[in-house]
Amino acid sequence: MLVLLFIIEFLCGAMMFSYWLGLLANKDIRAVGDGNPGAFNLIKSTGIKLGLAGVFLDFIKGYFPLVLFIQGGYVKGMEIVPVAIAPVLGHAFSPFLGFKGGKAIAVSFGIWSAATKFKVSIAYAVILALMQLIVKAVKRGKPVSTEVDAFMVVTGMAVLPVYLLASDSPGYLVYLWLANFLIMSYKNKDKLYRLYKARFGKQVENEDSSSLGMSG
Repeated sequence: MLVLLFIIEFLCGAMMFSYWLGLLANKDIRAVGDGNPGAFNLIKSTGIKLGLAGVFLDFIKGYFPLVLFIQGGYVKGMEIVPVAIAPVLGHAFSPFLGFKGGKAIAVSFGIWSAATKFKVSIAYAVILALMQLIVKAVKRGKPVSTEVDAFMVVTGMAVLPVYLLASDSPGYLVYLWLANFLIMSYKNKDKLYRLYKARFGKQVENEDSSSLGMSG
């Protein structure tokens, strides 16, 4: 039964609603911005109305099946972990797009809303909102790059265990968090590396040059 539920959830997550909505609007959202076939590129390419529809559908595919399985008693405790992470995997590595997919942000909100009755997803939203405010204050109105956005998404997820521990959440949620964090980190690794190079690359090069000069 657990394997069957995992497969169902994976296929639900693999349904790339934002990409398909873009095609309905004669837009290939993979050709926009960072090429991510997710809801945020749908917003960029088609506008806020269709984009919000994509966000909603990506959220629902993470939330609705899982909440049915949990409330129906089909999964409980540690069994929730593989079933909950399956739609995130499906979205991140969709077989409908050659096992390439999106960053799985909206679907992650969906699974956490289902698994914790919105508590952890609200905590994650608050963390991201606070980080947005800090970045905007530092940037002073300047546009925020997609690399910085990726950093906030991953760092916000990295901070989430603080809430899990403070709220005395069930232990199995830590395993769900770890799986979710690893997937998000992997999907954003290129942007995180570019951000690292932009911030620290020149510093490392200067240090290397200085050490070479001293040795010479």
